[in-house]
Amino acid sequence: MQDSGRPYLLMPSGSYRLTMQQRPRRNRSTAAIRAMARETDLGVHNLILPLFVQEGEGESTPIASMPGQARLSIDLMVKHCEAVAEAGVPGIALFPALPDDQKDTHGTHSTDPSNVNLRAVRAIKAAVPELLVITDVALDPYSSDGHDGVVVDGNIVNDESVEILAAMAVAQAEAGTDVVAPSDMMDGRIGAIRDALDAAGHEHVLINSYCAKYASAFYGPFREALDSEPRGGDKKTYQMDPANRREALRELRLDELEGADWVMVKPGMPYLDVIRDFRDNTTLPVTAYQVSGEFAMLKAAGANGWIDYDACLLESLTSFRRAGADLIFTYAALEAAALLQG
Repeated sequence: MQDSGRPYLLMPSGSYRLTMQQRPRRNRSTAAIRAMARETDLGVHNLILPLFVQEGEGESTPIASMPGQARLSIDLMVKHCEAVAEAGVPGIALFPALPDDQKDTHGTHSTDPSNVNLRAVRAIKAAVPELLVITDVALDPYSSDGHDGVVVDGNIVNDESVEILAAMAVAQAEAGTDVVAPSDMMDGRIGAIRDALDAAGHEHVLINSYCAKYASAFYGPFREALDSEPRGGDKKTYQMDPANRREALRELRLDELEGADWVMVKPGMPYLDVIRDFRDNTTLPVTAYQVSGEFAMLKAAGANGWIDYDACLLESLTSFRRAGADLIFTYAALEAAALLQG
C-alpha cells in the first residue's frame, strides 16, 4: 500500500521502499556529472586585480590589514604586472598613494602628467601592452580633505567636482589607460566624462561606472592603503545608503543613458541582491568589487584556522558569478588564478 502523498511504499513486512521518480542526487553522483550539470562557471578571465602604486624606487610597503598586499613603486609595479599577465589575469585596477605634499583641496595633481598614477600607466602599458589597465577617477587620493569631490563649507559640491573628474579621466586616457572607472558617485559624471573623452579623441576608452557604490563599513583597509580617510565628515551624502536597493536601479538607468560601458556594484558579497538586480535589468557587463574588508576577513579567518581560505575564496567568488557579475575585482586574483588553473 502507498502512504498517500509520500514518496515511499509501505511493504507488508512493515518496511518502507522509496518510490521517488525525481532524485536530484543523481546529478551530483560523480565529479564528471557535477561538472556537466554546473550552472555557474568561474574562470581567470573573470578576475581583475586591484593594485596600489606609490612614489620611490625599489619600494614595497606592506599593508598590515591586507595580508600579502603592498604599495609598490613603479619599477616593482611593472615587474608585478608582468607576473599578473603571465598568470592569465586579464587586467588590473590601479590606485595611487600620494604623499600629503601632493594633495590639495581641488586635487590639482590628479591631471599632472608627472603624477605617479599616470607615470605608472605609461610604464605598465609600455611593458605589458596586453594587460588591461583600469584607472580610478575620484578626488580622494589627491584631496587634502580625503573626499571624492571638492569640499566647500563642509559640503561636497557636485558640479565643480564633475568638471575636475572629467579632466582627470582625459589625463588618464592620454597616459594610455584602457578603462576609466569613476568611483566618486557625483551626479552626472558619466555623461560629462564621456563627452570629455570623445571631445579629446578618446572614443575607444571605456567607462566602468561605480554605479552603485555604497557608504560601506567594509572599506577600512583600503583607506589605510591609500591614507584616504576623510579629514572631516563622512561620504554618506554621495555614496549610497546600504539599506537601499531600488535606488540602485535608478543609478543604473542614469549611467546607461549617460554612456557607461560597464556598471559596478561595490562592495560585493553584502550586495549580491543588487548584483542580481543589475544583471536582470541591463545588457551591459556587470562588474563587482570584493572590497578590502571582505578580503581581510577571509584572510584573518583563514590565518586563524577557522575556515579553509582557498575553498572559501573560490566559493565567495563563485557567488559573485552566480549573482550575475561578469568581472570581479579582487585582491585575491592571483591566488584564485593559481587555484583555478592548478
